[in-house]
Order: sequence, then structure tokens, then C-alpha cells
Amino acid sequence: MPYIPLEEHLPGITGLLEYRKDSAAPIRELTQILLRGPSSLTEGERELIATVVSSGNQCRFCTAAHTAAADVLLNENETSNKVKQDITTAPVSNKMKALLTIASMVRESGKAVTKEAIENAKAEGSTDIEIHDTVLIAALFCLYNRYVDGLATVTPTEPEFYKGLGQRLKNHGYNRLPQGYDHLKKNNTVAQ
Repeated sequence: MPYIPLEEHLPGITGLLEYRKDSAAPIRELTQILLRGPSSLTEGERELIATVVSSGNQCRFCTAAHTAAADVLLNENETSNKVKQDITTAPVSNKMKALLTIASMVRESGKAVTKEAIENAKAEGSTDIEIHDTVLIAALFCLYNRYVDGLATVTPTEPEFYKGLGQRLKNHGYNRLPQGYDHLKKNNTVAQ
């Protein structure tokens, strides 16, 4: 049960973003830029960063949501599950392993990131902007994880909910749906 009154048909972060649309707007915009804007990292790779951070923070809603988004964008579900288990053996490039390691360090603390981790990422071909964006995505998802769990938002347990949410994130990114979310009150499903 959420600690504050939120729309029942909007679980997780969506209910919070609708609760304060004014503070949600810049958060949504930053997330859209980082996860869907131009980048040498694919959208799926950026969703893996969000997945690893959310999983490490034990945020069930965000982990399930970004795992689903990564699965849709990668067109498979093995990679997202493997990066949550062990980055070093996951079926991603060495560059991505280095970036996911940095993201995991950021999740612990910004001060946990080491010079060696940065040098390793660069040695594996990471650009300065990829390192920058990895750190910022990881920090942003720490915010999201704490926001969602700190207000005890509703976390659906049905896998179908997250499949629909993953598809919505692929189709619309992190922008607010132009029509809003009232249409979900009737059928209580995820907008696509």
C-alpha cells in the first residue's frame, strides 16, 4: 500500500510521476535523452544499465520494468537475466561488461567508482561520453529506485503487466503518453 494516495491504476513510477507532473517533466526528459536519445550505446544496452542498477538496489518494480524493456529491445530474454546474475559471464561485449561494472559501482556509491574501472572501460573501447552516460544513467536509476520504494508504490506481480510495459517503453520511450493514463482505469492494462 503506497504511503501517499496515488492513482490505483498506475503502479510503480507512473503513479508517482502523475502525482507531481511538474517535477516529473524534467525527470522524464532526462530519462528520455539518456535512454532513447542519440548514443553509440544501443537502447537495449542502456536498458541493461537500468536493469543492473535496479536489480542491485532490489527495486522489484524497476528491475521487472527495465528487464522487460531490455528484453523487448534486444528481442530475447537471456541477456538481461544473465547480467543480473553475473556481469562477468553475461553474453555482452567486454566494453559493456566494463560499463555495467561501473554502473554497479555507482549504485553502491559514486566514490566506489575506481580509476582502474574507468581505465578498463576505456581499454575495452568505451568513449568518454559512454562512461559519462553510464554513470548518469546509474545515478538516475538510483533516484528512481529510491523514489519507487521510498513511497511503497504498487508493484504488480503478473509477468504480462511487465511485458506490456516493456513494449510501451519501446514504443513511447519515457515521455508521458499524450492522452495521459485515464484510459487504464477501465481495463487496468498497460498502455501500448
